[in-house]
Amino acid sequence: MADRRTYNVVILGVGFLFIFTAFTTCGNIEQTVVKSLGNSTLSGSGYHSLGIIYGVFSFSNLLAPTIVTVIGAKLTMFLSGLLYSGYIAVFIIPTTWSFYLTSVLIGIGAAMLWTAQGHFLVENSEASTINRNTGMFWALLQCSMLFGNLYIYLDWNGRTELSDSSRRNIFLFLLVASALGTLSFLVLRKSHHEEEMLSEEEGQSLLSARTMYKTRANTALQDTKSEFKTILQLLKTKTIMLLSPCMAYSGLELAFYSGVYGTCIGATTHFGDAAKGLIGISGIVVGIGEIVGGGLFGLLCKNSRFRRTSVVFLGMVVHFIASYLIFLNIPDDAPIVFETTTQKNPYLSPSVSIALLCSFLLGLGDSCFNTQLYSILGHVYAEQSTPAFAIFKFIQSVSAAMAFFYSGYLLLMWQLLLMVILGFTGTLCFFVVERMQDFPVDLQEY
Repeated sequence: MADRRTYNVVILGVGFLFIFTAFTTCGNIEQTVVKSLGNSTLSGSGYHSLGIIYGVFSFSNLLAPTIVTVIGAKLTMFLSGLLYSGYIAVFIIPTTWSFYLTSVLIGIGAAMLWTAQGHFLVENSEASTINRNTGMFWALLQCSMLFGNLYIYLDWNGRTELSDSSRRNIFLFLLVASALGTLSFLVLRKSHHEEEMLSEEEGQSLLSARTMYKTRANTALQDTKSEFKTILQLLKTKTIMLLSPCMAYSGLELAFYSGVYGTCIGATTHFGDAAKGLIGISGIVVGIGEIVGGGLFGLLCKNSRFRRTSVVFLGMVVHFIASYLIFLNIPDDAPIVFETTTQKNPYLSPSVSIALLCSFLLGLGDSCFNTQLYSILGHVYAEQSTPAFAIFKFIQSVSAAMAFFYSGYLLLMWQLLLMVILGFTGTLCFFVVERMQDFPVDLQEY
């Protein structure tokens, strides 16, 4: 039994590794690719597409648990993987309508995929193995930032223009990766809990398949209604209100490091022929920062309150340093230039080493905030963890969607200023919540 569960967790992690090798790489280069197309075949914005994805994802989370309950986690993940693959395939033969249609579909698919992942991981874990299994899964997932971006560096290094053949080759590679990840879900084995449910349902021979699924759907709808009520109740609590700025900041930062910063590096005239290739290297270094931070703070600093506040403070300082260096090193118009490279000069002569140092700091700081937000929510809402995490993902996703929509219009300094203000506010509020843990009675009064 233990071997089957471990097998399932490893295959689950490998599947996500392949799918998100495709998706994170696509997000990192998307705006640059759309710019290279001009208006010939696709008139749109990579920022807007990513904004649609995160916006749809945030609201689709409300219905995703019902779908997972009715058709099962394994089938849900397979169908979601097909939607991810469809989004990647659009860039091989790009058209505007398919670009935005698949942006909506992948937002729905993402909600189903992550809900099913959580459900499947819990089903294949016990109290004694949940930390180990979660660590294995996240380690495999974080490696997704390495391989696709390495391909981008090797293919784009020295290029000033992106040819159609180069674009097709890249997205064929990413499509194969996404398809492999999707197909890997088909070799997942049924958990012991699923087998018990199936044997009970098979034993009820008088029930037709239609009645069985109807019963599942009704049960799922009741559970969803109950969870939605819990979410509304938690939104009114003082703790969630205070943590909201920190959650929103994690969304702004997610949008910046995953879609905006790579585009800025690729558009920087001063980097010359190396600019496009540096997008891939930047993505790799962000991934290394995430892995280092997740390993150090997620595993070593478990539930100590002193360490939790220390890690968040470190994340704020690291991000402030990164923001200041980016402000000095990257031209102000880098996020918004479309058909040309940057025209403005930054305060310093742009340095590749400083740009990549900032990539590492962005990944490290992001892992500081995310690991500690998960930690404090799991600590405060141990009995209501599912709705608490749903609120976190909702606020984070809405914030990321808003950031992607304004990223194509605001100069870099204003984007950095917004993140600094919200990051400082979110850190202060996080400290207040930690302080409140000394007075647990107060949490019940709000």
